[in-house]
Amino acid sequence: MARHSRLLSVAAAFATLLAALGLTLLGQGRAEAHGVAMMPGSRTYLCYQDGRTATGSLDPTNPACRAALAKSGATPLYNWFAVLDSNAGGRGAGYVPDGTLCSAGDRSPYDFSAYNAARNDWPRTHLTSGSTMQLQYSNWAAHPGDFRVYVTKPGWSSSSQVRWADLDLIQTVSNPPQQGSPGTDGGHYYWNLTLPSGRSGDALIFIQWVRSDSQENFFSCSDIAFDGGHGEVTGMRGSPGTPPTDPGTPPTDPSTPPDSGNGACMAVYNVDSSWNGGFQGSVEVMNHGTAPLNGWSVSWKPGTGTQVSSVWNGSLSKAGDGTITVKNADYNRTIQANGSVTFGFTATSTGNNYPVGSVGCLTP
Repeated sequence: MARHSRLLSVAAAFATLLAALGLTLLGQGRAEAHGVAMMPGSRTYLCYQDGRTATGSLDPTNPACRAALAKSGATPLYNWFAVLDSNAGGRGAGYVPDGTLCSAGDRSPYDFSAYNAARNDWPRTHLTSGSTMQLQYSNWAAHPGDFRVYVTKPGWSSSSQVRWADLDLIQTVSNPPQQGSPGTDGGHYYWNLTLPSGRSGDALIFIQWVRSDSQENFFSCSDIAFDGGHGEVTGMRGSPGTPPTDPGTPPTDPSTPPDSGNGACMAVYNVDSSWNGGFQGSVEVMNHGTAPLNGWSVSWKPGTGTQVSSVWNGSLSKAGDGTITVKNADYNRTIQANGSVTFGFTATSTGNNYPVGSVGCLTP
């Protein structure tokens, strides 16, 4: 990976349970990788796309997404890519309980339990049985491993939660190629998937990403319909229409190993507490690479009506368009591989405490 300066964006307004205000260094445990299906879009990915607004707040139009937001809160949806179990180690049936496949067996650091709901109004991707499509899976942090692709058996109903007995394994792909940088909204792995023939009606594609360099696994549930479609997405803001990502990019050689993510800087935004007229937040700056980072800066544009007033464990600067940048202090300049540091801040606010757009992490 090139060592020159580069900007890796992070989806707006993330949360992390690991952030600890006032601490210079977080624990030295492994920083987590991330990813779910983007085509066909997973429940968390499409609900995030449906809910995001120009102000940084979440306002989904889909009723299933609204219900999930009400039940599990905003933090999981801002972390749409983190449906994970850090200790799964490739285990599936007998380890991940039936009915919890869409929430990583409820072992994720975030509460994705609402996304297990059995209902027929989740955002849905329309496909053609027997055709070949390009599957895209977020490479939020790139790591080697296998992608196990399952589809529900004929007769499965969207009014039922997903059980292992409902699934057929239709493909396993190792180390597919990537397009776009890790840690960006559109970056993804991609490969060709031949869909089962002779199918019609609603179904669900379940994917378990089994990392080969750790015990961490990722889980993804995508609602689809076999009705002659070509990747159109319905049931979300602006639909019917084209999918959020372009499914037409031709794959390269699937044997090409993935980018290791060496030096991949990633920032995770959290609102720790709030009150009438303001809030206190923190940002965890992660190194998902295999070599130390030597210097970092994080930039974002605060939500409408928000002004950052003070920062600790970093130095603050502001641009004319309202964008703020926090640069490392001397004592937390270096982030070890798979390590992280955190900085905290306070802000005045009219009630919208989340950034507009994405949070960027720049390395020298």
